[in-house]
Amino acid sequence: MSATISGMGMAVSPQAMTGASMRMPPTQKMSNLFSQIDTTGSGAITQSQFKQAFSTLNPPAGFKSLGAEAVFAKLSQNGTGTVSKQDFISGMTQIMSEIRQQQGANTSATQAPAPTQTIDASLAGLNNLAIGSNINTVA
Repeated sequence: MSATISGMGMAVSPQAMTGASMRMPPTQKMSNLFSQIDTTGSGAITQSQFKQAFSTLNPPAGFKSLGAEAVFAKLSQNGTGTVSKQDFISGMTQIMSEIRQQQGANTSATQAPAPTQTIDASLAGLNNLAIGSNINTVA
């Protein structure tokens, strides 16, 4: 079912009108990615296929920082040198979770300035702008 927005001639789904999302589930995205990497259609990807995809598909920064060999090693824990679709999906999900946890730890480790420092800096900036005008920002 779709609706037409008056005067625009566009078909819009009811989900778009309500803000509901039709996003693809992460497992489906991983399955599609696996199919792109499995260029032979064998149902398993090799390290060389993975390295090729890693260099051409522009993985997220967290994966890039690990490197293709380290990511493949985490995916191929059974020692066969290949990764099945199910192992790929579960392994990538696990790696993404680890990257998010690491990023969260890094974010919380950096201290934000104290509120008084932020206010003082803001007031100083306003005072610099107010030179020669009638604005007084003394707290």
